[in-house]
Amino acid sequence: MESLKNFLEFKIINLENYHLSIYQTLMVVVVFLITKLLLSVAKKILDNAWRDKKLNKGGKQSLLQLISYFIWIGSIVLMLETVGIEITFLLAGSAALLVGLGLGLQQTFNDIISGIILLFEGSIRIGDVIEVEEKVVRVIAINLRTSEVIDRNDIVVIVPNSKIVTDKVINWSHNNEQTRFSITVGVAYGTDVELVIDLLEKSASEHPKCITKEHKPIARFIDFGDSALIFELFFWSDDLFPIEQTKSDIRRSINHKFNENKVLIPFPQRDLHMITSDLKFGKSE
Repeated sequence: MESLKNFLEFKIINLENYHLSIYQTLMVVVVFLITKLLLSVAKKILDNAWRDKKLNKGGKQSLLQLISYFIWIGSIVLMLETVGIEITFLLAGSAALLVGLGLGLQQTFNDIISGIILLFEGSIRIGDVIEVEEKVVRVIAINLRTSEVIDRNDIVVIVPNSKIVTDKVINWSHNNEQTRFSITVGVAYGTDVELVIDLLEKSASEHPKCITKEHKPIARFIDFGDSALIFELFFWSDDLFPIEQTKSDIRRSINHKFNENKVLIPFPQRDLHMITSDLKFGKSE
């Protein structure tokens, strides 16, 4: 027993003002393993909550990340205390350095605080489709300083968290994943309005990405244009990210049905009136 005690108290590092024993090293390893175990348990609990539909996927990921940050911060502080490094003394001794870092890394700290706000608030979650800077993207990761989003060209964009928190951001999937979209089209004057409405609604109803049970597509006659009758087709879809392809498919269907039914989509026309006058010029003698 005495030999085990002597082994644990053996100094790996033995300096004048600092000592590190085998016991302290083993305690750091134990804290690290407990941390990994706690993270594993937290992940399992959140996975079960997601399977029971108590959490959505985005909420699960955000909550897991937030819990991970807190557990790791507590573990790192405990490990530093275990090896004899006092956090309060360290912070007090480096106050001037921290002030300098704070001024130089002000924007970085702003992004980190914004990341914590995003994770706590839950207004934007992983998997949400958002519109930022007039670009539609899907959130794939919310980190402490930045968020990763992917656009419709499958390009990953790194966005500072402060931009998402402070700028105007439209979250297409925040309240309901079923979102309404619209397509505008004009037809020639004299066309049967009821026929156009019927063709537009059928074009959307036949598309597999359109929701027809809860929300049936609706076409409206909205205005008299300069050279066309203007209609707007409204439809609902829960496949938000590739919606431009869905719109393109519906437009192709509309064009096909219009051609079959002799419905014309006019081009802008202008009438030009020429005014002529007979002018007689006398000759000077």
